[in-house]
Amino acid sequence: MYLSVRDATYALASVNYVPDSESSGGAGASDAFAPTTSASASVHRNNKDRCVIESKSWWCRTVARAKEVKQFDESKIGVKGLVDLGVTAIPRFFIHPPATLAELRPKSKTRPVSDVVPTIDLSGVDSDHLRPTIVEKIARASRELGFFQVVNHGIGVEVLERVVRAIKGFHEQPPEIKAPVYRRENTKGVSYISNIDLFHSKAASWRDTLQIRLGLTEPELEEVPEICRKEAVEWNHHVKKLGELLFGLLCEGLGLKTDKLKENTFLEGRMMVGHYYPYCPQPDLTVGITSHTDPGPLTILLQDDKGGLQIKHGEEWVDVKPVPGALVINIGDILQIMSNDEYISVEHRVLANSSLEPRISIAVFFNPSERDSLYGPFPELISPEKPARFRQFTYTDYVTRFFTKQLDGKTLVNYYRL
Repeated sequence: MYLSVRDATYALASVNYVPDSESSGGAGASDAFAPTTSASASVHRNNKDRCVIESKSWWCRTVARAKEVKQFDESKIGVKGLVDLGVTAIPRFFIHPPATLAELRPKSKTRPVSDVVPTIDLSGVDSDHLRPTIVEKIARASRELGFFQVVNHGIGVEVLERVVRAIKGFHEQPPEIKAPVYRRENTKGVSYISNIDLFHSKAASWRDTLQIRLGLTEPELEEVPEICRKEAVEWNHHVKKLGELLFGLLCEGLGLKTDKLKENTFLEGRMMVGHYYPYCPQPDLTVGITSHTDPGPLTILLQDDKGGLQIKHGEEWVDVKPVPGALVINIGDILQIMSNDEYISVEHRVLANSSLEPRISIAVFFNPSERDSLYGPFPELISPEKPARFRQFTYTDYVTRFFTKQLDGKTLVNYYRL
């Protein structure tokens, strides 16, 4: 179903919430003030009725929120559609809990420097002389931060600019053009949605997303919107090559043979995710993406020059400053597990966009094609001095747990830890 912009406006504005003051005036509320034969009985009755009233109020708010979320999803207009409608206040299901909002404010008066994340030059990576130094830099960043940026990675600036323009172009099409690919399931290899965890999260985030499974066959490619089809194919070619290079460098940093991750089929499953963060009228009440870690071995991220990506470093959140021509690389949960805690997967988030210009980022996630095989720490990294810290699991079980929870921190790593 697709709702017109006019219908969507009416639907989102017509949700009837029951305020606490109204719900407390329902049947039974006046009983709290009825005379009783003892003071203790009166207190008991008051407390009991107050619980009933509060429960009813909570239930009304929960039902109303579910209704509003459902209407938003069925409108298929996304967050970009809300902005186009001219909203000046975000719908309440986008408002995050006080604890989350408090975390958006720096804990120290002096904001931490934003150059914590190193930029590593891959020039000379095929040189016997320079490669060991590059491996050492990548391994150190993966052990200490879980994040680094790479330049001179073999992908031209013009390619980066083309794919950013293509993703931006898709999201800025009229709602009726995007609606046919708005779907929560990705059985056709392509889906456009707002918030992958919309129905599981405590609050929605201010972004829309286009997902494209890379490596599609010729007939499947017809499902990819024409406005970004050519660029998606080109991007797949480049990130597959770069992914193989990075996998090799990361393996060498662990003392493993170069092809170890490739042999585990991690290069075969690739998902391209094009995020669109439009202007948010109340950026202090929501986020672009909540704090989370990525499930796969690594993520390759192309971000524009707007900024907004932050990583958890100690007790502070620090900015991942955009570097012209660079790609952001981060370690995912499964590589922390398979490296037996040698490499770390760290929490990261994206702030809501307060700029009138949209923010664009494009992530590629790597996943194994063999989903029923067992995964766990590499045997070469287990010893009497450092036994296995994680139990084995199938990737099917692993990824199912990821997609049935909201994005909130390192629950997957902790779940499989011994």
